[in-house]
Amino acid sequence: MKRFLIACLAAFTLAAHADGLDALETFLKTVKSGHASFTQVVTSPARDGQPAKTRKSTGTFEFVRPNKFRFDYAKPFEQTIVADGQNIWLYDADLNQVTERKQDSLFASTPAAVIAAAPNTAALTRDFNLEGAPDKDGLQWAVAIPKNHDGQLNRMSVGFRGNQLAQLDILDGFGQRSVITFEKLQANASVPAERFRFKPPAGAQVVKQ
Repeated sequence: MKRFLIACLAAFTLAAHADGLDALETFLKTVKSGHASFTQVVTSPARDGQPAKTRKSTGTFEFVRPNKFRFDYAKPFEQTIVADGQNIWLYDADLNQVTERKQDSLFASTPAAVIAAAPNTAALTRDFNLEGAPDKDGLQWAVAIPKNHDGQLNRMSVGFRGNQLAQLDILDGFGQRSVITFEKLQANASVPAERFRFKPPAGAQVVKQ
């Protein structure tokens, strides 16, 4: 009887952990575009006797699969990040500076790849090890760990409410944690193509990396 109960508990645990992976698979296969508002909380670890620091940002997010997304940060500072399929552009309004990078050189092992690139979990496994995680905070979780340890991403947890993307919990190689909570996500919404065409503002300094 004891072995039977342990086996049942193990089976239940595996099923619960699979829910997050199932939700991720459904999201990748069925959601081809969308937009949402978001809140991002970044916590830097305590160092050199200094306490941990927390920063909060808000903005909007849009994407079209494959490989196109846009983050518009509104508060506390205006920033725009656009991936157009070829390049990733970062515009800092306060500095009036644009940073341009080739997208394929850094995109595969980033959090954005999970949302905006891969068509299914099988494709994700080229760059990530995937596993389920226990339900937490009313969400089902899938965990993605990069196979390439040279990048800045340490691990990422993707939270779903049902099959609705709800949260990204990202830990980088420096111990910094970033939690992005999505609100009012409209799945498969029509997003105009021009939202992913970025033109540096007049007078902005452009830095290519």
